[in-house]
Amino acid sequence: MKICQICAVDFSLYHMLLPLMKGMRDAGHEVVGVCSDGPLVEKIRAEGFRVETIEIERSLNIFSHIKSFQKLTHFFNEEKFDLVHTHTPVASLIARFAARVAKVPQIAYTAHGFYFHENMPALKRNIFVGLEWLAGRCTDTLFTQAEEDAVTARKHNLCKNGTIVAIGNGIDISKFYPASPKSYRKALRTEFGAKDDETIILMVGRLVREKGYVELIEAMRKVDATLWIVGDRLESDHASDINEAIELAQNDPKLKKRIRFLGYRQDVNQIMRASDIFTLPSHREGMPRSIIEAMMTGLPVVATNIRGSREEVIDGKTGLLVPLKSPDKLADALCKLVNSPKLRDTMGDASRERALELYDEQKVIANQLKILALS
Repeated sequence: MKICQICAVDFSLYHMLLPLMKGMRDAGHEVVGVCSDGPLVEKIRAEGFRVETIEIERSLNIFSHIKSFQKLTHFFNEEKFDLVHTHTPVASLIARFAARVAKVPQIAYTAHGFYFHENMPALKRNIFVGLEWLAGRCTDTLFTQAEEDAVTARKHNLCKNGTIVAIGNGIDISKFYPASPKSYRKALRTEFGAKDDETIILMVGRLVREKGYVELIEAMRKVDATLWIVGDRLESDHASDINEAIELAQNDPKLKKRIRFLGYRQDVNQIMRASDIFTLPSHREGMPRSIIEAMMTGLPVVATNIRGSREEVIDGKTGLLVPLKSPDKLADALCKLVNSPKLRDTMGDASRERALELYDEQKVIANQLKILALS
């Protein structure tokens, strides 16, 4: 079959979809990637894939979306794909309508967390549910990562044929694992500038408000530990609303001693092996890979009690769940783990055991291939 994998930005195609593209290619299919142009496109092409760049804005600019729709419809008509598989909210809406107009035989959509969520104002939420329902008339198969999203999709009839499956999420288990022997972990910590007796909390995520950075930076006033922040902004991110919090972290005498911004990194697995605790205080997630990576590395996780995260983290066993936008509760949970190395070890072991059981990337890919009749 000839398959199109499409998302809004190159970051998502490279970091989220490349393993799936490889799985489909290994099964004997031709796979073409589509996204907006960006620095990671050439890395995907270096893996042997054809990638076509079509601008898809991550915004509410209707005129830009109409232009993207027209370009995608023309592209789909020319390419004659057997399957168009869409990802990320804006790209999935536009591409599904375009694929239906172009009469693509099969249209699949993976919701990596619906844009609407439980904490969104009712009117705004209903608008986005309505848009998903409309696009669902053009959808043959709907994958969600979280079971909670699958329940929501069935409730609102977000797929015309009712083929809605929660596939979970997965990572490369050969890349994420605990540091062994312990001397190797010590060497890593030295490399990253951490002392033997220093407790390292790690956060990985784009520098945007919805990742919970404002609350996390505030919480660190009360936490006697060092926070490493791995992440940067995409050009398409609208994130100026956290500039003040970042400047505070970099300039406040107390915070700047405790918080280090490491930027975009390719060695996150190594940084995780040098860390003690992982945190992700997001406002909205689908099924966050960063938590799975931390669990696979054997780290206890402190996360907000939201969709996706609460499916991954078992509160009190593999980590701790805290209320949304609550710096005090976040600080309390982090302090609890900072002050108890034994609890960190116990929860970290349970995290890895759960991750190995549920979040092996190859199993998730194989399941998708089976459901889409590609294997």
